[in-house]
Amino acid sequence: MGHDDIRIGTLLGMSNAVKHLPQILPHGFESFSLTFWQKIDVDLEETAKKVKDLIAGKAVISTVGFFGNPLTTPEHADGFGKCIEAAHLFGAKLVSGFAGAIEGKPLPESMPVFKKVWGELAKRAEDKGVRIAFENCDMGGNWDSPRFNIAHSPTAWEMMFNEVPSPALGLEWEPCHQLVSLIDPLPQLRKWIDKIYHVHGKDATVAWDVIKTTGLRGGKPWVWHRTPGFGDTNWTDVISILRMHKYTGCIDIEGWHDPVYKGDLEYTGQVHALNYLKHCRGGAFVPNPV
Repeated sequence: MGHDDIRIGTLLGMSNAVKHLPQILPHGFESFSLTFWQKIDVDLEETAKKVKDLIAGKAVISTVGFFGNPLTTPEHADGFGKCIEAAHLFGAKLVSGFAGAIEGKPLPESMPVFKKVWGELAKRAEDKGVRIAFENCDMGGNWDSPRFNIAHSPTAWEMMFNEVPSPALGLEWEPCHQLVSLIDPLPQLRKWIDKIYHVHGKDATVAWDVIKTTGLRGGKPWVWHRTPGFGDTNWTDVISILRMHKYTGCIDIEGWHDPVYKGDLEYTGQVHALNYLKHCRGGAFVPNPV
C-alpha cells in the first residue's frame, strides 16, 4: 500500500532500460518513462517483455517516449505512431514527445502541418486507448524560429488544441521550462491541470539578481535547469495542486541537466530528488485506523 495515485520515478533511454533497471530499482523508483531519441533502436516486443519481467510488482512504465520532429521528418511521425501501437506491451497508456516544428518560420506557420500530422496520430491514439503528452522544452527555439518543438508556450498550446481538439492530446509538464520562460509555474499548473497527462521532475533556479542588474542579454547566465530539491519550486505545492485536481499519474525525474549534480554525482542527485519528492508527497504512507 502507498501513494499509488501519484508515483515518483525517473526517465531511462529505452536502449539502456534492460541494462540499467536492475541497478536503479533498489533505490525505490516507482515508475519509469522509457524514451527514444529520433529512432526506434530496439525490438519493442522483446524489450517490453524483459522490462515487465524486471519491474514486476516493483514499478510501472508511465510513458513510452519518442522525441524527434514529426512535422518535418516522416520517419519521426512513423516512430511516434509505432510507440502508440506498442505502448500496451509495456503496460503504458501514455506516449510522450515533441510536437515538432517547421523550423526557421514563425510558430503559427507550423499549425497546418500540426493539424494534419497530429490529427492522424491523435485518432490512432484514441483507437488504442492511449493519450499523447507534449513535452514543453523549447530546444533553443523561440516564437519566430522554433526548433523541434512548438509546444513551448501557453499561447502555442491553445493554438494546438484548437487545431486538434482531441481528448488524446495533452501536456508533459514541468516547472523548469516555465521558470526558464519567467512564468510562475503554480498558477499555470492550476489553469492547465486538465490537460496535464504527465509530469517531469525537473526544476530550475533563476538568478534574479543577474536579471535585475544586467538583464537577459548581458552575457551572464541567469537560469539553470535543476534536479528537484535543488531548484526554486516548492514541490509540496505542485503535488498538492495535482492531488486537489484528481491527477493520477507519475512524476518522473528528468536528470542529466543539473550543473552541480552531474557526472559521478548524477544518481546521487536523482536519488535525493526521489526521496525529496516522496517527502513532498507526504512521506511514508500511513493507513487510517479502522
